[in-house]
Amino acid sequence: MSSLEHPAVAKVAAALAEAGQRGAAEGIRVLPAEVRTAAQAADALGVPVGAIANSLIFRLGSDKKALLALTSGAHRADPAALERLAGGEIAKADADFVRAHTGQPIGGVAPVGHPAPLPTLVDTALRAHDVVWAAAGHPKAVFPTTFAGLVALTGGTPGALAGAEEDGQP
Repeated sequence: MSSLEHPAVAKVAAALAEAGQRGAAEGIRVLPAEVRTAAQAADALGVPVGAIANSLIFRLGSDKKALLALTSGAHRADPAALERLAGGEIAKADADFVRAHTGQPIGGVAPVGHPAPLPTLVDTALRAHDVVWAAAGHPKAVFPTTFAGLVALTGGTPGALAGAEEDGQP
């Protein structure tokens, strides 16, 4: 089975098409090797690392819901900024928690295609790139989109996830 036939990738493609982002769905690329880090993805695609949308899953609040943070690969997310924007405490999520809430493995978590929509934060640093690449449900699959496309696709809250000012600006 190719990565494009993988059930998680098929879910992502269907979710993109359903959201009206046909170009993103048709632009899914299967890379020769797994790209589990932003640097690996940037190298494989020949793009700046900042154009990679890292999908980070956290435990949110005392009820342990999942939070998706789409951060620029150019920097690390600031936990205090994430907590402020999410409105609650966050904690690191393990691989089982990530799989349970997304249906996707760490290194391949897409912004969509999950069992249920996740509250999402989208890093405003991604708007500096005309094309942003996000995982497509598998560590070898990615798709092209834009900052605005990610916000629209996820219903996410834009914010400076590295801790700078600009929170809430689309």
